Amino acid sequence: MNGLKIANYLRALRLAFVLVSISPFIFGSFLNSADFSSRNFFFGLICVIFTHLGANLINDYSDSKSKADWQDRNFYGFFGGSKLIQEGIFTEKFYLKTGIFCFSVATLSVLILAVFFNNLTIIALYFLVLFLGFSYSHGPLRFSYRKLGELIIFILFGPALVMGGYFLQTQVFPTLKSFLLSLPFGFFAAAVLFANEIPDYSDDLKVGKLTMVSLVGAEKSFILYYFIVSFGFLSILLNIMLGYLNAFAFLSLVSVIFAIRVALILKKYYHDKKRLVISSKMNIAIHIVISIFLILSIIV
Repeated sequence: MNGLKIANYLRALRLAFVLVSISPFIFGSFLNSADFSSRNFFFGLICVIFTHLGANLINDYSDSKSKADWQDRNFYGFFGGSKLIQEGIFTEKFYLKTGIFCFSVATLSVLILAVFFNNLTIIALYFLVLFLGFSYSHGPLRFSYRKLGELIIFILFGPALVMGGYFLQTQVFPTLKSFLLSLPFGFFAAAVLFANEIPDYSDDLKVGKLTMVSLVGAEKSFILYYFIVSFGFLSILLNIMLGYLNAFAFLSLVSVIFAIRVALILKKYYHDKKRLVISSKMNIAIHIVISIFLILSIIV
């Protein structure tokens, strides 16, 4: 296998976004670090990674089927899909089969954990997550086509991952503390998605895909972005006030500066896809920086 083929496989998987799912899982896993199980963490991490990769692949498959990704065949890296179907490198069938394979690997990890726990609850919880992840863009529900994409991402990348990581270490679900601590991850993941929907807004409308951006239009979408990230920062402050996070978590608030910068880019260049690549990169960086500080705040 040559370097170009490997690069195409990595591009199809959209690995850069996997950091958005790994960090909340790590955070949730270390909430109960006194009785940390490396075995449970390992199989849980395999499940998280392959579920996310499977969802990425199914998303490209579904957006190709709906013709959303065919409206603009240029590859931007952070929105609009991997474009490998449109470039004729991979087929829709490849994306579907590879996505199902990734989901199968994740399911196998869950079954192994269920044997370790001697508890079927984990299987039921995972299949709920799998259903939401698959239905995010695939029919018949297609949440991302019905202005519900941000809500699903908030659930999957916030409560599901943090509370899931905590559950694998404690076998306790649900808990109010782990739910409240999951809120920042959910809001900032939703912010990543929302900002990435703005450059695709006009293309999505052509195929009847209604994202949350359609509530206000691309020109005023920066206002909704402000609301989403504001809730994220407020949820960090709430957890500090409740004593769930220590003062170290205050350092994550430095990201407010970059969030304001993203909002200004969205306001001024909402119609310029090349400029919006910058805001997409900054959004992922904001999520990573905040995740690092929050993880350190429960470990230090």
